[in-house]
Amino acid sequence: MARGDTKNRLLEVGTRIFLERGYNHSGIESILQAADVPKGSFYNYFSSKEDFGLQVINRFASCFEAELDRFLGEETLSPLGRLKGYFESVIALLESNRCRNGCLVGNLSLEMADQSELLRTRLEEVFEGWVKRYADCLEAAQLAGEIPAEMNVRSLAEFWLNSWQGAVLRAKTARTTQPLRLFLDMTLGAVSV
Repeated sequence: MARGDTKNRLLEVGTRIFLERGYNHSGIESILQAADVPKGSFYNYFSSKEDFGLQVINRFASCFEAELDRFLGEETLSPLGRLKGYFESVIALLESNRCRNGCLVGNLSLEMADQSELLRTRLEEVFEGWVKRYADCLEAAQLAGEIPAEMNVRSLAEFWLNSWQGAVLRAKTARTTQPLRLFLDMTLGAVSV
């Protein structure tokens, strides 16, 4: 396996294992075994488990943001239609695994915010990026007359992110997408003119 392939394989497996077990219950040894990578290889790519966690977050955020940008950039739909399409796609993804894994960024935020300042800071940056994307789309919805002109789109975007993360947590606990569908119905219903 080429050097880049090995690193990517470790990050891919790390993402899956962090989603399944969390950061603290994911040992480097189990990640190496699942990735079928020799034990000594880990430190060729990562200086520590925390560095590995940071790179897992970065890789996940990059992939997730590309998908988010794809949905929110879909010019054939109205801005609220873009947001709806995005959230429906995530609901379908979570439903496909019976809501077991949730959101990596949300999960790690709950687990690691008090344990690693490095990870906490990066997780908050990721959330801020998502809020900005939501706010930009909500501003376009405002300009299109889909939502009231007096709404503060930045505050609304913050509310949507916070509410969505709470709904994902509830969906994991209840093992149903009902909290996610309620989120979507309530948020779209509350803002539409």
